[in-house]
Amino acid sequence: MRWNPFDLPNSTEKVDIVEGINTVCGAGDPRNKQGLAIHIYSCNNSMQNRAFYNADGDFLIVPQIGDLKIKTEFGKVVVKPNEIFVIQQGMRFSIDVTEPTRGYILEVFGQHFALPDLGPIGANGLANARDFLTPVACYEDLEEQYEIISKYQGKLFICNQDHSPFDVVAWHGNYVPYKYDLSRFMVINSVLFDHCDPSIFTVLTCQSEKKGTAIADFVIFPPRWSVQEHTFKPPYYHRNCMSEFMGLIFGEYEAKRDTFFTRRCYITQYYDTSWA
Repeated sequence: MRWNPFDLPNSTEKVDIVEGINTVCGAGDPRNKQGLAIHIYSCNNSMQNRAFYNADGDFLIVPQIGDLKIKTEFGKVVVKPNEIFVIQQGMRFSIDVTEPTRGYILEVFGQHFALPDLGPIGANGLANARDFLTPVACYEDLEEQYEIISKYQGKLFICNQDHSPFDVVAWHGNYVPYKYDLSRFMVINSVLFDHCDPSIFTVLTCQSEKKGTAIADFVIFPPRWSVQEHTFKPPYYHRNCMSEFMGLIFGEYEAKRDTFFTRRCYITQYYDTSWA
């Protein structure tokens, strides 16, 4: 199942990121604190005196077109295409844009994203902890009307307050939003023959209560050398218990160069005859 790119808002309408989120698919239920949802956002307007927080779970935001200037209670962050941003459950944020923008959002309920276990890879590899960046406190002293939008059990609620929610002078701890540059990912791959499992490209994982089973894995296929000999390049026929949602930020997907057009996305867990 494939989708063409979602249309960007035209110049005659003003759509901020909260108004421009469209849910594509999901599993589970936020009321049970178990599952996920996948959204695509497209917007062309900043959140003016508005803030949003998700009481259901964490957002992993993947910009595709346009920069996001994100204001949080912990400070400010600029997130560009080829970077990701994780804003965790209950954190208020506001997003400004300067041009039409589009991207993906992976939402997980109940659990949080974490680095995958590296096993025999050792201490370093894949996404290294040192490359994740957190904001610096940035105080905003504004006594103005603010609209606060919250998402709770899949529904939106609105309240108003007479001051900015971004009035935090300082913070400490490790429950914070963070961003990561995907070009910092250290790729591990086969150097002789055969394919590695896609899990070798996991940037972040969200584990379920069942040990060894993830609610969601965020995986990338970055630029890399593929030097395997005597190996059929497209993915082999296989089964597993996880469905795949694939999106393209830039470049091309090597297994579907002629059919996976730029900026499309699709869901699959089968052998596509177009690979043959």
